[in-house]
Amino acid sequence: MNLPLPWPFERDYMQLALVAGLVVGVCAPLIGTFLVQKRMSLMGDGIGHVAFAGVAAGLVFGLWPIGTALVAAVAGAVSIEWLRSRGRAGGDLALAVLFYSGIAGGVVLTGLADSLDASTLTYLFGSILTVTGADALAIAVLGLAILAAVVVSWRALFAVILDEEAGRVAGLPVDALNLCLAALTAVTVVAGMRVVGVLLVAAMMVLPVGAAQRVARSFRGTLIVASAIGSVSAVFGLAVARAFGLAPGGAVVLVAAGCFVIAAVSRAPAGSRLLVGPGTAHH
Repeated sequence: MNLPLPWPFERDYMQLALVAGLVVGVCAPLIGTFLVQKRMSLMGDGIGHVAFAGVAAGLVFGLWPIGTALVAAVAGAVSIEWLRSRGRAGGDLALAVLFYSGIAGGVVLTGLADSLDASTLTYLFGSILTVTGADALAIAVLGLAILAAVVVSWRALFAVILDEEAGRVAGLPVDALNLCLAALTAVTVVAGMRVVGVLLVAAMMVLPVGAAQRVARSFRGTLIVASAIGSVSAVFGLAVARAFGLAPGGAVVLVAAGCFVIAAVSRAPAGSRLLVGPGTAHH
């Protein structure tokens, strides 16, 4: 990229990492806000396990791991929503099925070839400093798709997660919107794999949201503040990792966790006010 940025982002690999980190830092909390409000905070974890199986499948069969992970993650997300909405299994049970079957499938596929160990670790724990130009472009495209979908549908999604039955009465396509949220969660998990890894990407979907709920006075405010915290966490996490030689993915998540702790001890929770409406506060 060779942009004239100051330390610690003067190197090309750090600039690519910054692009990927900012995309995930902005988009993951956006989707996480809906999941937290829907009380499905662990959905990112479940889909991450399925994405891991998709990565392993791609490496075994010589396919693009991000592409196979995206297919597996979207299929898993749709399956969760189908089980939940049809009453075949509760949300927590559907997530548990996805958790265990996803990680088991990944282990089985990884075991097909010993040479896959190092490659799969890259996606399990993240390897943002080895992000290539093609990876950064793919992550940016996924991020733009997430942003566009949220901008277009956030009010309708909010109405559905607030009260599905009221949404049906109002004529909203509730099933389609729930599937849309599930698919967006899958895309977000795949976008974050190279940044913080499938084991930690759910943290970037929850921790900034938890911090934002302490200070924001509306659902829309939570979306904005959570994305701001996510992007700041990405920048400071990368800077700290470069300065002290730390694992960058873990450093980014720890900064986000620090933001949550600061917000938790400094402000009373504002999350209860989110249920009033997308742009209003409850007094």
